[in-house]
Amino acid sequence: MCLMYAINLILCVIILIFGLMAWRRTKNPFPLYIGIAFGLFGVSHLASLLGQAAHLEAPLIIIRTAAYLIVLYALYKMAFGRR
Repeated sequence: MCLMYAINLILCVIILIFGLMAWRRTKNPFPLYIGIAFGLFGVSHLASLLGQAAHLEAPLIIIRTAAYLIVLYALYKMAFGRR
């Protein structure tokens, strides 16, 4: 179980870094939004790795929900809106 959380955390950090790099190069906010969302998902994986997920259940629900909403916002804006 810990290996799964560790792999997910590493991948979230990589996506966060790539999102920041893409934003710096293009100034397009959408990669930044996606990177931030995955950074938030990484927080929940880190809490699980540290054995704190049960103690932080309510805040983690809020963090995960915020991450999903950020992804939804970015995809909506890409599909239907402008920057």
